[in-house]
Amino acid sequence: MFPSKAVARQYLLGARKARPHAEDLLTSARSQQEVQEARRIALYVSRGAEPQTGALIDWLLAAGREVLLPILYADNDLGWGTAPGAADLVPGRLGLSEPPVDLGPDAIATADLVICPALAVARDGARLGRGGGSYDRALARVGPGTPIWAAVYDSEVFDALPSDEHDHPVHAALTPNRLIVLRRSLDD
Repeated sequence: MFPSKAVARQYLLGARKARPHAEDLLTSARSQQEVQEARRIALYVSRGAEPQTGALIDWLLAAGREVLLPILYADNDLGWGTAPGAADLVPGRLGLSEPPVDLGPDAIATADLVICPALAVARDGARLGRGGGSYDRALARVGPGTPIWAAVYDSEVFDALPSDEHDHPVHAALTPNRLIVLRRSLDD
């Protein structure tokens, strides 16, 4: 459908900007067994028209779960810190909200579940991000067997997307309405 990642990103970012409102992931996430059983979840603080994570983070913290949030380094790699609560996050690079204490880039390997941002996913597990490579590097550190989900809208799940060798696949797409298991997860 898309001839290149750049064309796909331009189209998808435009479609997100045109959305009447961003939708929340809480309802679809909390009904999933992996979320209910995970003690430590790597997540992110949503911005703008991204599927919203704020209520999910609050619910996880209230339920006694540990939430890891990313810290964007100058080289675009990601460190991770535990979520102290939305009011205690600090301003980070590029306007991101980050935890005040950095546990380092390898902390993601201790997560029981990873929910990462994406602009789109393909049914074979290909994930299209914003192009900085931050999450591809971070996802390569995730422990074997740990589920990795990309947060997208239902309209952002495609049969195929352009991808490169270095792109790290995901196991499922978490949308505000459901969890869509992707084919690659059957091959892992």
